[in-house]
Amino acid sequence: MAQAIRGPFTGRASSTLLATRALLACGAAAGPLFLGVGVIEGLARTGFDFTRNAISQLSLGPLGWIQIASFLVTGTLVIAGAMGLRQTLGRTADGIWAPRLVGVFGSSFLLAGVFKADPGAGFPAGTPDSPARLSGHGAVHMLSGTVGYLMLCVAFLVLARHFATRNRRGWALTYRLLPLVILAGLAASAATAAAFTAAAGLGLLALTAAAAKLANSTPTTRQ
Repeated sequence: MAQAIRGPFTGRASSTLLATRALLACGAAAGPLFLGVGVIEGLARTGFDFTRNAISQLSLGPLGWIQIASFLVTGTLVIAGAMGLRQTLGRTADGIWAPRLVGVFGSSFLLAGVFKADPGAGFPAGTPDSPARLSGHGAVHMLSGTVGYLMLCVAFLVLARHFATRNRRGWALTYRLLPLVILAGLAASAATAAAFTAAAGLGLLALTAAAAKLANSTPTTRQ
């Protein structure tokens, strides 16, 4: 009789655990997917130069739909990962703020997919090195990316606190230092697009690592 009573609750907890890990897996997959598509496209598209052009410019031209789709899918996966964080971290300050901040980061990819970057630095092929002026859609694209990565940096600080409370000192230190490296890369992007690409890629891969780490821990289910 006791087993019959415990059975449904055990099954429900198991299903919730699997769903949480699936959501975190989505968040972990976002970075490699976005970077993989960007690298392949960047190598294949005529006129694209990683030292001069940002990956977001791959949204331009006849094949731009591929990068647009990459933005939209990545944003959706990151938001799913944020939902997984909420389930994993529970009803704590970390569990409230980390998912919200990561969710804003994911939403920035959706905006970046809808509002394309401006052409420039010779891409698409034949484009002058510098555009005449920043367009409205280009401004929204740039602003969404800036806000998104700032929110990700704050999310990493929240996750660092979470790791610290669980004596994961190496992880805590890493996620305290990551925002400094990412912000330095964003600041250096005025000099070279490669700095922004490196900083953006680091942020995405760090989110992948955090999601994978949390997926391998034992989440506590809270309703």
